[in-house]
Order: sequence, then C-alpha cells, then structure tokens
Amino acid sequence: MRVGQNPAKFVSDVSQPAKITVAVITYIPFLGGYYAESLEVLKVCLESIWQNTDLPFDLLVFDNASCGEVRHYLQDAQERGKIQFLWLSDKNIGKAGAWNVIFGGAPGEIIAYADSDVYFYPGWLSAMVDVLERFPNLGMVTGMPLWSPLEYAENTIRWAKNQPDIELREGQFLAWEDYWRHSRSLGKSESEARQHFESRRDICLFVQGEHYYVGAGHFQFVARKRVLQEVIPLPSARPMGQVRTLDIALNEKGYLRLSTPRWWIQHLGNTLQGWNGELPFLQAKVSSIAVQQKRKTLWKPLRQLLIWLNNRTFELLYRHKS
Repeated sequence: MRVGQNPAKFVSDVSQPAKITVAVITYIPFLGGYYAESLEVLKVCLESIWQNTDLPFDLLVFDNASCGEVRHYLQDAQERGKIQFLWLSDKNIGKAGAWNVIFGGAPGEIIAYADSDVYFYPGWLSAMVDVLERFPNLGMVTGMPLWSPLEYAENTIRWAKNQPDIELREGQFLAWEDYWRHSRSLGKSESEARQHFESRRDICLFVQGEHYYVGAGHFQFVARKRVLQEVIPLPSARPMGQVRTLDIALNEKGYLRLSTPRWWIQHLGNTLQGWNGELPFLQAKVSSIAVQQKRKTLWKPLRQLLIWLNNRTFELLYRHKS
C-alpha cells in the first residue's frame, strides 16, 4: 500500500554524468607484506587524479573486496564528494571481471582507466583525449613511452602501412632511462631489464610532426566506451590472469593501440620508495614511511620467520579472496 506520492515525481531534471569517466580498480586485501604501502599508494593515485586532471570527469572506483581500512578511506572520500561512483564487491571477481562491470556500466562516453598504483601528471587527460580524437579508430592509448609486445598491435601496423600521411619506423627509439624508469616499477632487476632492452625492437608511428609508440598497456589507458563494449565480456577465471585478453580482443577487432612519447602517467608499483626524485611532493611521505620501516627492523632469524609466515598468510588469504 502506498501513502501519498513519491516526491521524486515532481523533480523536473536529474544530474547528468560527465562525458569522461576516470575509472580505478582497487584490491588491497590486507595492509601487510606485499600490500604494506598499498593504501598510501592508492591515496597518491587518487590525489594525483583530483589535483592534475584538466577536463571535467566523474571518478568511478571499483573495489574488488579490499580490507576494511581501504573501504573506510574510499567511503569517506565519496562522502566528501571526491568519488562520484563507488562500487563495492564482496568478493574478488578478478581484474578482467571488474573491467566487464566498468566497461558495461560506466556512465561516460570515454573511459580513462588506471590500476590503483598509477600517478597522473598535470594535463594528462586532455593530452590523451587529443590523441583519441586524432585517431577515430584508436582502441586504447597509454600515457607514457612504452615498449609492448608487437603481436598485440599487428592491426595497428597493418593500418599505418596503408596510410599515405603516416610513416612507420622501426628501431630503438625508447631511451634506456625511459625503459628502466618503468621496468623498475615492475620489480625487475637492472641486469634483467638491460638484457631485454638490448634485444627488443620498437615501432613508431610518425604523423604531422608527432610520433607514437605502437602498442599500449593495460595498467592505464584511455578509450571510447563503445569500443570497449565490443570486447566484453572478457574471460575472468583468475584474479590477475587473462588481462592480455583485452589487448588481443582490441587488436583482433582492428583497433589501434598506441602510447604517447611523453610521460603523462607513472606506474608506481606497491611502494612509494624511490619516487621522491621524480615526484618531489612525495618527499615527506616517503621519508615518513622509511622511518616506519627502519623501526620495524628485527633480529634476522625472527625476521625470516615472520616473512615466511607472511607469505603463507598471503597465500591463504589470496586463495580465499579469489
């Protein structure tokens, strides 16, 4: 039985979403071990979005079953109007599973996606949207000079070869400093990175005085929602596996995959240590974390035992969550 009339019937209009949705996936199951600094990294990620995004946008955060401390931070941010859409999953449905939800339900016409360990430099969004508008058949663009496997960009190369105003060049265009800057954020040793750096090849697309690296990354990209909706649902049987299915699907659909020659974003990894040189505002935060880590120095045998226990705990929690 209804009593009276719903007041919403007398509202003449509703708020409209922004054209661009900036979307971030979070998964921090506990604050220890590998994830000890992950909440601080997440805060830096979101702060850089709030401070350095130069176009109107809505922020969408999909939380993939993080711990209570992380959810409390996200809910507080939403209550303060900093997050427009906060989607909370009670279980980890995997990165590809979260993509399926975001690509299908994000309100914007353009989706600017990032993992929760990405830092954004001033002006990043307008620069990447400009690339998107320059290439109507662009599937995804990543905002940094990036080497990526060329087998996932075969159609980009094929298309560019048939364009009279575009030149393809093959060589080693990516400087070691740029390659190492990203590789170290992935946990690679310098010797391992140098070995791969020397054996790789780059292909760049030159057009109207600008160039772009052929290939893109799935940790950060900007894309049109209608394009992303063509490739869902993506298979999601593992938490972190199968992310290449997005690269493969866009390539098979004939869409371009490109990366910018300028650093508009930076992958951080699971720690803020070592980034104060590139990101000066982190100096105080990094120093504070370093002091905390120093205080945690323990007798070596005890430390080894705790590391073993942490690894076992992580395995059990990870299996349970996934």
